[in-house]
Amino acid sequence: MSGFLPTTRKEMKNRGWEQPDFVYVCGDAYVDHPSFGHAIITRLLERYGYRVAMIAQPDWRNENSIAIFGEPRLGFLVSAGNMDSMVNHYTVNKKRRSEDSFSPGGKTGLRPDRATICYCNLIRRVYKHTPIIIGGIEASLRRLAHYDYWDDKVRRSILLDSGADILSYGMGEHAILELAEALDSGMDVRDITYVRGTVVKTKNIDHLYEDYVILPTYQDICDSKEAYAKSFLKQYENTDFITGKTLVEQYRDKEYVIQNPPAEPLTMQEMDDLYTLPYMRTYHPSYEKEGGVPAIREVKFSLTSNRGCFGGCSFCALTFHQGRRIQVRSHESLIEEAKLLTEDKEFKGYIHDVGGPTADFRHTACEKQKKYGVCSDKQCLFPKPCPNLNASHSDYINLLRKLRALPRVKKVFVRSGIRFDYVLAEGKQEFLKELCQHHVSGQLKVAPEHVSDHVLSLMGKPEHAVFQRFVRKYEQCNKQLGLKQYMVPYLMSSHPGSTLKDAIALAEYIRDIGYMPQQVQDFYPTPATISTCMYYTGLDPRTMKPVYVVKNPEEKAMQRALIQYRNPSNYDLVKKALVKAKRQDLIGFDKHCLIPPRKLKKGRK
Repeated sequence: MSGFLPTTRKEMKNRGWEQPDFVYVCGDAYVDHPSFGHAIITRLLERYGYRVAMIAQPDWRNENSIAIFGEPRLGFLVSAGNMDSMVNHYTVNKKRRSEDSFSPGGKTGLRPDRATICYCNLIRRVYKHTPIIIGGIEASLRRLAHYDYWDDKVRRSILLDSGADILSYGMGEHAILELAEALDSGMDVRDITYVRGTVVKTKNIDHLYEDYVILPTYQDICDSKEAYAKSFLKQYENTDFITGKTLVEQYRDKEYVIQNPPAEPLTMQEMDDLYTLPYMRTYHPSYEKEGGVPAIREVKFSLTSNRGCFGGCSFCALTFHQGRRIQVRSHESLIEEAKLLTEDKEFKGYIHDVGGPTADFRHTACEKQKKYGVCSDKQCLFPKPCPNLNASHSDYINLLRKLRALPRVKKVFVRSGIRFDYVLAEGKQEFLKELCQHHVSGQLKVAPEHVSDHVLSLMGKPEHAVFQRFVRKYEQCNKQLGLKQYMVPYLMSSHPGSTLKDAIALAEYIRDIGYMPQQVQDFYPTPATISTCMYYTGLDPRTMKPVYVVKNPEEKAMQRALIQYRNPSNYDLVKKALVKAKRQDLIGFDKHCLIPPRKLKKGRK
C-alpha cells in the first residue's frame, strides 16, 4: 500500500476500512521516514497485513481527539516520540525550550509533558478495556522505577503510571509483531506476559519458571540510595539478549512489574527489509503550510547503517535502549537507498551522514559476543580497548567508497560521530586517512568530553592522553594530505565527579588550544544512564564508591561559564569561580590568564 497511513476517518474510509487493527498515537508530528520510530513500527505492521491508522499530536485536553477512528480492533500503540517528552520540552535548567524540531514549524506546546502517561490516561477515559501497548524512548528508558530529574524523586515504572497493559522496550520490531500476532489470535492482553523485549505487570510471580532476578522493591529504592544504585547495576548488567535475565520489581503486596529478557537483535536481512518498506520519506503534507517538520532536515539525505553501541559512555542511555550488540545493514541495501536519495529533486549531491549511534561501528566488538553475548562485567573500549576487540574498519571503508562512487554523489560526510579510541585501536589506521581525505567537511566533530582523567573515568571515556594522541594523528594526516581541516571537540560541564578544579583544568586546556566553544553541553540527568544514577545517589553503581556531584545552581553555572570564559557575559561567574578555587593566578594580563583583573570600561584600551 502506497501513500501515508490514514490520519482522518475519511482517509480510512477511502481505503475501504470500517475499523483499523491498531491506532498509533504519537507525540511527534507524522513523518514517514525510517529515522522516526513510529514510521518503522507502523510500516512493519502494515507489511504483515495489519491496518494501522495514525493520530499524531492529539489534543490531550479533548477526548474526541483520541476517538477519530473509533475503537481499534486490536489495540492502541502509544509513543511520546523520538525523544523523551521532558527532555524535548525543558533545558537542563528546567526552562521551557523555544523550539520543538519534531513539531510542525518547530512550534512548541503541541504535546503534553510526560506524553506517554497523558495519552494513555486519555485513551482509558474513552476506551476502558482496549489493549494499550506503549513504546518508544520515553517508555523504554522509564520501564522500571527510575530517578526523575524534573520531579527530583524516584518515579514508578511508567507502565503503572500510564495504565497501559504492556510496555515494549528497545527498538521493538520483534516484540510488536509477536504482540500483534497474539492479540490477533484472540489472546487476552493480560495473558501475554512472555514476549521478550516487553515489560508487564502482574499480581504474582508464580508463573516465572526460568532463572530470574529479584530487584530491590520500589519502597527500598525510594528509602535507600544505595539500594537504588544496586538495582540500577542489576538492570545495566541484564541488557543483552543472550545473558539478560527476567527482572522482577515489587511495588505493593501483589503488585509486580516484570521485565522480560531483551529481544533478539535484528539480522542483517531483517535490517535490510525494514528499509525497503514503502516510506514516503517526508512529513505529512498537512504540515506544509506551517513550513514542514524541522527534524527531517538532518536525516533526509542521511543513511542509517547500524544500530547499537559498545562504546559504553556513562551519560548515554543506548545500552538500555538499543543495546551493545551492533546490528548492521548490507552494502547493497545502503547503496539502493542512496540511489533513492539521488533521485530526490532537492538532492544537491551530498550524503550528509552514513552511520548510527557511532558511525564506525560496523560489526560486533568481538567474535565471542555472537555466541556468549556481551560481557556484563566489563566494557569493550573502557578503560582500554579489550584484547579481543576487532577494530577493523575495512567494511566501513569499502561501504563509503561504494557510496561516493555513485553517479550524482559529490561528497559523503560522516557526521554521526566516531570513537577516536576505536580509530586508534585499528593497527594501520587506514580509516583515519580515508576520513580526512574524503569524509570531513572542514571540521571533524569529536567528543573527548573532558580533560581530567578521574572525570573521564566516571564518564566511561578514555584518558585524556588518548585524545591528545588522536589529535596529533589527525593533524599529521591532514598535513600529509595537504588539507587544512580542523577539529571541534564536544565538552561537558558539571558531570558527576567534576569539581571546580576540574572545570578550571578544562578551561586551561581550551585556552592552550585556542578554542572558543560556541555551545556547551551541561550534564543533563536523563533516565537510564549510569551518570544519572551517580547524580541521584552520589555513588558510582559499578564500584559503590562516593562521587562528588554538583547540584548547587551557582556552581553548575560557574563550571559552564569556565568553558566559555572568553564570553564577556560570563566574566563575573568565571572570576567568582577562580577566587573560590584559589586560582587568582589565572586573573591578570599574562597570556596564561583566563580573564583580566577587572572589566575594562567602554572606550578604555
